[in-house]
Amino acid sequence: MLSNLRKFVVSHKKIPILHVNNMCCSKMRASLQRLKSHVPLGRNYSSLPGLIGNDIKSLHSVINPPIAKIRNIGIMAHIDAGKTTTTERILYYSGYTRSLGDVDDGDTVTDFMAQERERGITIQSAAVTFDWKGYRVNLIDTPGHVDFTLEVERCLRVLDGAVAVFDASAGVEAQTLTVWRQADKHKIPRICFLNKMDKTGASFKYAVESIREKLKAKPLLLQLPLGEGKAFKGVVDVVNKEKLLWNPNSDDGKDFVRNPLLEMSDPELLKQTTEARNALIEQVADLDDEFADLVLGEFSENFDLLPAEKLQTAIRRVTLAQTAVPVLCGSALKNKGVQPLLDAVTVYLPSPEERNYEFLPWYKGDLCALAFKVLHDKQRGPLVFMRIYSGMIKPQLAIYNINGNCTERISRLLLPFADQHIEIPSLTAGNIALTVGLKHTATGDTIASSKSSALAAARRAETEGGKKHRRNNEAERLLLAGVEIPEPVFFCTIEPPSVAKQPDLDYALKCLQREDPSLKVKLDADSGQTVLCGMGELHIEIIHDRIKREYGLETYLGPLQVAYRETILNAVCATDTLDRTLGDKRHLVTVELEVKPVETASVMPVIEYAGGVSEDLPTASQEAIENGIHSACLQGPLLGSPVQDVAVAVHSLIIHPGTSTTMISACVSRCIQKALKKADKQVLEPLMKLEVTVTRDYLSLVLADLAQRRGTIQEIQTRQENKIITGFVPLAEIMGYSTVLRTLTSGSATFALELSNYEAMNPQDQTVLLGRRSGLTQVL
Repeated sequence: MLSNLRKFVVSHKKIPILHVNNMCCSKMRASLQRLKSHVPLGRNYSSLPGLIGNDIKSLHSVINPPIAKIRNIGIMAHIDAGKTTTTERILYYSGYTRSLGDVDDGDTVTDFMAQERERGITIQSAAVTFDWKGYRVNLIDTPGHVDFTLEVERCLRVLDGAVAVFDASAGVEAQTLTVWRQADKHKIPRICFLNKMDKTGASFKYAVESIREKLKAKPLLLQLPLGEGKAFKGVVDVVNKEKLLWNPNSDDGKDFVRNPLLEMSDPELLKQTTEARNALIEQVADLDDEFADLVLGEFSENFDLLPAEKLQTAIRRVTLAQTAVPVLCGSALKNKGVQPLLDAVTVYLPSPEERNYEFLPWYKGDLCALAFKVLHDKQRGPLVFMRIYSGMIKPQLAIYNINGNCTERISRLLLPFADQHIEIPSLTAGNIALTVGLKHTATGDTIASSKSSALAAARRAETEGGKKHRRNNEAERLLLAGVEIPEPVFFCTIEPPSVAKQPDLDYALKCLQREDPSLKVKLDADSGQTVLCGMGELHIEIIHDRIKREYGLETYLGPLQVAYRETILNAVCATDTLDRTLGDKRHLVTVELEVKPVETASVMPVIEYAGGVSEDLPTASQEAIENGIHSACLQGPLLGSPVQDVAVAVHSLIIHPGTSTTMISACVSRCIQKALKKADKQVLEPLMKLEVTVTRDYLSLVLADLAQRRGTIQEIQTRQENKIITGFVPLAEIMGYSTVLRTLTSGSATFALELSNYEAMNPQDQTVLLGRRSGLTQVL
């Protein structure tokens, strides 16, 4: 064993040997042994984070850097914009990998799932931790596919800043808009990175204009490209008036020179850069009053005299205020422009203490963390990713889960590095941790140090809410701020290979649901079959594949079905009486109510009470009524789909003394179903927003195909040599579209889908659907 340890030390010279005095020999051996077990096969990682070059730091500074030096950032973009490649370059230049991975070769750090490497896409967000020039960066690489939009949502929820990656030849694309809206919702400062500047058709000007027009953002041009397409060789730093050129003979992009622009050597480029810098100064001065005073006072005569540090400080302020976004450019695949991007992350994006979280004062320095992701590891069990907002987490610490109302114990604490993890003794506020041993914690759960600490925080929240004239439930919502989970749009049945394997399938689905809250599993009451509900074809396909690979189960999927909804077109009244005697107790309920359509889209039924009903109604009876209404609206009379866009008015309610709440719920539910059957009914189908990128040659073929699919074309734009078709298509008509589109266009077209809304089906299509569902032939 000692010889093995000796070999390990020789091959990993950066282990902090100077700190032997601070550890006993046995601890050092255990530490080395743990590190050895975490070194992945096939990739060469550094031994401990933060140990770059000959810089040996204390273990304490490595694990818990000052909060001002922490950056929690995410990489977000449309599919194939280059997120994972950019992340791979960042890890390489920061010293955490010794070789460059490639998405096409399937050896990148953050795409570690077999399904990701086979398809060349990101499915799960992956967290990595590294240091850059004295800053600790916790980076999360997020998926670009719309089926995995929850992955982006739950990661942005806990990040302080983001890097939006764009394909310089395409600019803003369909999914770019979606992730940008998600970042807006969480008020996250961003940097834009125009990637693929080396690609044929790349246009810096076009990409910047698309950011300005489509995202309604104000781009701050901090860099200009030196050439475009195959001529791209470097960038110009506008703030410092410097030229950055990468060595064309360098394989890994580490070798580049930074030279000041001079009148003698680059007169044209210097003139162009000076104009761009002056425009940048004016733009920032318009957005920041403090900088405007400085410019108009001291440097009004000559902007060239303005120090770069003053300009950078002002750019940072407007970035954090989200009034503008810095724009940089490069080519991650060709290893150009990534190091300046890393510098920009540390200079312009916020530290955790610069984000304003209203709930932090309520905890008064006690532990407050949010569980934002759960993974299942065969050896360790559930691994829970946590963002620590205040306090400290240690191994063997007992924590209180506010959402689950339970106390659990953290057995081990790890620093996340994609699918490799390093064990650590503690982690402070502002960091992202990976915990082992939590059996009941799920995505979106708020973690506190104890129940008493959580109750004290809740009391402070209510007091604060009262001061600001807020309702208590809003304070409670902030206290338990979780993740909004989108409703699934596809479903299908799933069956095990034999009845004996049903418990194994149930366990696998339970684990996968805990990992992925957008996956819903339910039991069909009529057939007894297990039904999978997901966000799209790819989502369900990946789940099926994971059950086979990770749990060893050969399951059978039924045909994919569209998740329809139902509504009513007219108001209907109904009365119902439930009279039962159970034992020696009589349960008697009479209810009269009205069900009517509402104009505004509402997934949950709107509940109203007549004046005489609500006056003396006990809370328990009111809850029973609402439970009955909600359960009745889960299954409509036409397809058994959820009913939406309805309001229920309870006109009268007579309850015999001693009647149980269960009987009240049952009577109300039966009355609702009676009313729904009497009303004129309407099926609502999910309508998808579609964006197709196609060459001119195949435009007419694609348009003709979309017309057959009941598609509505919104507009056709021109982007370089391509045409961009945007429109709306019913989800039922778009199943298997990727194969058809590839066939029609010889594999040259791409498309992006996103759920738009639910829309009423026309009577003819509704009749066909109902006939098909009832097993009859299609009646026209």
